[in-house]
Amino acid sequence: MLTQITLAVIAAGGGENGGLLDVNPGLMIWTVITFIILLLILKKVAWKPILTALDKRESDIRESLAQAEKARDEAKKILEENQANLAKAEEESKKIIDQSRAYAETLKEQLIKESKEQAKKIVDDASLEIQRKKDTAFEELKGQIAEIAVSAAEKIIRESLDAQKSKQVVDKYLNDVTKN
Repeated sequence: MLTQITLAVIAAGGGENGGLLDVNPGLMIWTVITFIILLLILKKVAWKPILTALDKRESDIRESLAQAEKARDEAKKILEENQANLAKAEEESKKIIDQSRAYAETLKEQLIKESKEQAKKIVDDASLEIQRKKDTAFEELKGQIAEIAVSAAEKIIRESLDAQKSKQVVDKYLNDVTKN
């Protein structure tokens, strides 16, 4: 609409033929008036919404920056907590490994001790069994010797009734048997 008014004013201005660079005071006045009207209309209609949108945009940017700063601080705090937890977990795992090693060493020593005790018991039991069998064999041998001695004595008595001679033979025989 303003453009139509401006065109009408230019057309009514006269039929002068001027150049492009000629100054036309009427045109200049109408151009200034049109510009001022346009500024007033823009101020009334568009200036407040534009400024409001710019203010809202500025506050949104500030709020986003504040949230980003807060998120960065939280991330930094979480990172520090995670590093502390990781260090604690590493320390805990080292402690568990050390305890496991100590337990394994104790268990190894206990198993070696028990094995030695068991081997000693087996050897002791075997020694006792050997001694028992030896004593049993010795008792059997004594019994056999006694039977042999009685048999020998009986033969000696039958052959000769000399008591002195038979006693010497039995003593000699028993001495020989006990030495072996």
